[in-house]
Amino acid sequence: MDRTLVEQAQRGDELAFESLVAEIGDRLYSTAVHILRDTSAAEDATQVALIDMWRHLPRLRDAGAFEPWAYRILVRAAYAEGNRQRGLVANLVLLDPVALRDGPTATVADVQALHDQLERGFQRLTRQQRAVVTLKHYADLSDAEIAASLDLPIGTVKSRLHYAMRALRAGLEADDRAGRRRGIA
Repeated sequence: MDRTLVEQAQRGDELAFESLVAEIGDRLYSTAVHILRDTSAAEDATQVALIDMWRHLPRLRDAGAFEPWAYRILVRAAYAEGNRQRGLVANLVLLDPVALRDGPTATVADVQALHDQLERGFQRLTRQQRAVVTLKHYADLSDAEIAASLDLPIGTVKSRLHYAMRALRAGLEADDRAGRRRGIA
């Protein structure tokens, strides 16, 4: 993230802020989708977050910390939106599901089955667990950056990641066992 752009935006330069949004906006929206599991709610949360970022940007102490700060605002907006919309709809989008499973030889049915299985596992996570998993594995933030983004101790971030991955693993294994019992796998 260009520190100079952040500093210009802090001084009220709308074009600089637009450039920052162009650079980070899609990642923020995708993160909100992963947390909320609903594209419409993610749009609302992202919009609220961007407005809050513009309003509070002059108070950002370290221009170099813009990205974790932006994710913190986004996650809070996503939590608030999730609280408003209790009926969440699942819609996990994998970036490259074929590579996750069998490489280029996977069929469309294999990819869809993997997608569905991961979706069921991801649904079992709490919003807080989805947030840390998404920031870690989708936004590619370090544990320290996640802690700063969520305003949590690093130990809490590590704990949430641990329990989230354990819950995902257990859910995927349970689905696999259930499929074998039914003769599907």
